[in-house]
Amino acid sequence: MTKDSKQSWILVGYNIFSKQGQTGLKVEVIARKVGKSKSSFYHHFADIEIFTELLLNYHFERAIVIAEMEKCCNNVVPDLLNVLIEVKEDLLFNRQLRINRQIPAFKNCFEKSNKAVGEAILGIWAEMLGLGDNSHLAQMVLNLSLENFYLQITEETLTYEWLLNYVRDLKTMVHGFQMNEKKKSILYGSV
Repeated sequence: MTKDSKQSWILVGYNIFSKQGQTGLKVEVIARKVGKSKSSFYHHFADIEIFTELLLNYHFERAIVIAEMEKCCNNVVPDLLNVLIEVKEDLLFNRQLRINRQIPAFKNCFEKSNKAVGEAILGIWAEMLGLGDNSHLAQMVLNLSLENFYLQITEETLTYEWLLNYVRDLKTMVHGFQMNEKKKSILYGSV
């Protein structure tokens, strides 16, 4: 039982999970898409729980690869956005983890994956938002943005244009808050 013989199952399962979540993981469906028998699935994985655990491990491995890709980005627009489009399936998989994070294994994988990619982009993220001197605030905005991001994305809407508008809206919001804080400081004096 080689890794190569399992890989096609993992890739098909990963794709199904990214679109339908755990409820889409049916042995019959996966076997049909792989072009193998159900018994072949059970030969490799024993049950769907073991298979799901392997999908989560694969996702975290992908998160590490994505973090390395993100570390090579010089800016959010266009570099990071291009990476995000390239890893669309991974983002949709992560979305399913977020939706179903009441399941402890999903929550754990979601948090570990977000931590890996979040650390990779924090520098360019802070710079884009004008928060380069306040990494704590940049991290908080990133965390809130990711929560909101995963609530909004779908396979159809996750496009470069949508991402560009999302980032621009975040930047506008943060700059608006910064301007209000400056006005308050001028009006009431620094505390």
